[in-house]
Amino acid sequence: MGLLSVGEPLSWPETKSYAEYIREHGIKQFINLYNLCKTKTSEVLKFGDEIEYMILKFDDQSKKVRVSNRAIELLKILQEPEENGQDCVSLWRPEFGAYMVEGTPGQPYSMNPTPLEQYLMTANHDQQQDSYSASNNDNINMMNEHNYNAEDDDKNVEDDASMMDNNNKLTSSSSSSSSSSTPFSFVNVIEANMRLRRKQVIDLLNENETILSISPFPSLGTFDFCEPSSFVHPTYGYSRSLFFPDEAIYTGHPRFRTLANNIRERRGRNVDIYLPIFRDQNTSSPFRENFVDSLNIDPTSIDDEEKEKYEEIARERERIFRKDDHIYMDAMGFGMGCCCLQVTFQASNIDEACCLYDQLAPLCPIMMALSAASPIFRGFLSDIDCRWSVIAQSVDDRTEAEITGKSCRRIPKSRFDSIDLYISRQNVDYNDIDVVYDERYYQQMIDNQIPSSIAKHIAHLFIRDPLVIFKEKLDIDDTKESDHFENIQSTNWQTMRFKPPPLSQPEIGWRVEFRPMELQLTDRENAALVIFVVLLTRLILSFNLNLLIPMSKVEENMKVAQERDALKHKRFWFRRNISFPQNIREHLRVRRCRASKQLSHCFASCSDRSAKNIETCCVQLTIDEIINGTDIDVNDDGIHDGGFPGLIPLLNFYLDSVEIDAETRCTLNLYLRLISRRAKGELPTAAQLIRRFVIGHEDYQNDSRVSSKIVYDLLKQLDQLQTDQITLEQLITNINQHFNNKTQTKTPD
Repeated sequence: MGLLSVGEPLSWPETKSYAEYIREHGIKQFINLYNLCKTKTSEVLKFGDEIEYMILKFDDQSKKVRVSNRAIELLKILQEPEENGQDCVSLWRPEFGAYMVEGTPGQPYSMNPTPLEQYLMTANHDQQQDSYSASNNDNINMMNEHNYNAEDDDKNVEDDASMMDNNNKLTSSSSSSSSSSTPFSFVNVIEANMRLRRKQVIDLLNENETILSISPFPSLGTFDFCEPSSFVHPTYGYSRSLFFPDEAIYTGHPRFRTLANNIRERRGRNVDIYLPIFRDQNTSSPFRENFVDSLNIDPTSIDDEEKEKYEEIARERERIFRKDDHIYMDAMGFGMGCCCLQVTFQASNIDEACCLYDQLAPLCPIMMALSAASPIFRGFLSDIDCRWSVIAQSVDDRTEAEITGKSCRRIPKSRFDSIDLYISRQNVDYNDIDVVYDERYYQQMIDNQIPSSIAKHIAHLFIRDPLVIFKEKLDIDDTKESDHFENIQSTNWQTMRFKPPPLSQPEIGWRVEFRPMELQLTDRENAALVIFVVLLTRLILSFNLNLLIPMSKVEENMKVAQERDALKHKRFWFRRNISFPQNIREHLRVRRCRASKQLSHCFASCSDRSAKNIETCCVQLTIDEIINGTDIDVNDDGIHDGGFPGLIPLLNFYLDSVEIDAETRCTLNLYLRLISRRAKGELPTAAQLIRRFVIGHEDYQNDSRVSSKIVYDLLKQLDQLQTDQITLEQLITNINQHFNNKTQTKTPD
C-alpha cells in the first residue's frame, strides 16, 4: 500500500524538479529518527498479516466474470468504525486496483517470550558478546533464576481457553499483550480473524458479487473485464494502455493514478512486461499475438477515426514491442493489480530487526515457490507460477540510459525486486553483489554515526527518484515528520523491507516486512503460511540460527522460484549446516527435549560463520528437503557427515523445548502438516491446481488461451471453496478427475 499522504499531487515535471530536495530531506529525517529510536526496545513480539482481496461479479447469463470496481464504496463502510474511534477487529485500506481491498487485524498479534526463550536469547547474547560458555550446572542455575516452570504455561492456557468462545473474543484475545496469554495463543485466532475479514466484505456485496483471495485476475486486460464496463484510451490518461483502463485504478486516493502516470512519464513510454507463454500441443509456434485483435476498446462508443487511431497505435506497439513466444502487458495495473499476502514483525530492538531482515532473506524464494499461485495472465497460460517478475516489470521506471549505463549510472534492477544486501554488520561478508548506492548520502550517514551496513542499505534505496509528491507535504519539520524518507522507502518494493519507526510515532518499534508470498485460495492456507513464518522468526532468534548464504545465491534462487512447478522440479541453494550454539545444545540436552536422535547429530559447530567458508556454506536442495529434511549420515564417531534436518523438524524441536500446551500444539501441528504436505507435493500449489483445471476443462483447446467461460467456471469453483460449500480436498479430486478424463481421451497427433 505504501505512504498515503493527503494532498494535491504534483505533476511529473514538478516532481522531478523536487527529487533532490526530497532525497536530501529524506536522509536528514532518517538520521533524526535513527538517533531518536536507536535505543528503543520492546519486550513483546508484535506481528500482523496483510491480505488483499479481489471483488468480482459473476454474469451467470453470459458465463462471464468481471472485476467489480466498487472498492471505494465498500471502504467507506468498512473504515467507519475506525474513523469513529471504535475498537476494530479488522482494519481496511485501499490498494492499486479499484476492485481491491486490503484487510489486516484490528491490532497486531502479540507474543510474550516464554521464560525459556528469555533465557535462550539472553544466553545467545552473552555468548556472542564474550564467548560465553556455561556448564550444565550453570545452565540449570540460570533457568532457576528465570523461574521457568512449564506448569505455569499450562495454567495460562486454561485461563486463555475461557476467552475463546466466539469470534469477537477470538479477535480481542489475539490483540492483547496481557501476561495472562500463553506465548502461542495467537495460533488459535489468526485463521478466525481472516474469516471475519472475509465475512465483513461479503456482507456488503450485491447479488452475484463475491470476494476471492486470488493473486491475479485471470482475465485482467482482456475485452470488457471490468464492472461497470470500462475501456482503454491509449492516447491520454494515466496508463495509456492497450488493455488496462484507467477506471480499474482506485480513485479514492491520488497516489495510485499518479504512480501509474509518473512511472510511465519517467521512463518515457509505457512499461514493457513480458512473460513466457506456456507451450501446449496446439500453441502456435512461434506464438505471436495480434495487438489489434486484443485491444480492449468498445467500437460502439468511439467513432471510426478514433478507432483507426487506436488500432494504428496497437500496430505500432506490436511492431516495436512484440516478442515471440511471450505474453505482452503494458501497464502498472497488471502487476500492482495482483493480490498478495504479507507479514510485518515488530522486533525488540534495531539489532533484532536487522537480524530478522537478514535471516529471512534466504527464505524469500523458498516461500515464494511454496506459495506459487499465478499461472494465468491476460487470458493466457504462462510458463511461470508466480507474479513477482510481473510486478517488477510493471513498476520499472528506469530510463533506457539507466538500464544500459551508457550515459549515466547503471541501475541493474527495477525498484520492485529482491534485496541486494544484508544489513547486520556481522553479515556483510555474505554481500557478494555489486550494489549501486549514493556515496554522498552514505558518507553523510556515516558522519552521523549510523552503522555502515545500514547506511549503505538506505543509500541504495535513495538512488531512486520520488514518484509521488504532495504539494502540502513539501515543507515539513525534519525533526518531527519522516514523509520524505517514507516517500522513497515505500516505493522501493523489495522482498524484505526494513521499517524504522516514524518520527511522528516513535512509540512504534523497529519492524521488518516479509513480502514475497503469493496469496492462497483458503484462509487456512494463508494462516498456515503466516504461522510458519512467525515460528521461523522465533526459531531464528531463540536458537541464534544462521541461515545466510551468499546474496548472489539468493538472487539465483529468486529466478528459479518463479518457474513453472519449481516446487516439484527445481533445486535451491540453502545453508549446509544449521547450527545451534554450544550452550543451547547443552541446555537442550539437559532438558531432554523430545527431539529425535537423528536430529541431534545435525548441530554442527558455529565455526562455519566465518567469511572463509562462505563460498562452501550452501548446497542445492529441493523444497521438500529444505522443509522436511534429508537423510542424515552419521559416521562412527557420531559426527554429522551430510544431510539437512529440515525446517519443520527444527521447528518441532523448538516447540518441544518450550513445552506449550497440548491444544495449541495440536493446532500448530495442523498448520505445519499443511506446509509439510505442500513441500512434499502431496498438496498442490494454487498455481498447479489452476493450471490443471484449465487443461482439463472441456473448452480448452490446448492452445494456451484461457477463455472467459473457463475463467467463469474456475472462479465459480474457487468461490464455492472460499465460502465453505466445498472443501479443498473435494476441489482437488474434482479437478483431477476432469484432467485425467480429458488427457486420457485426447487423440494423439
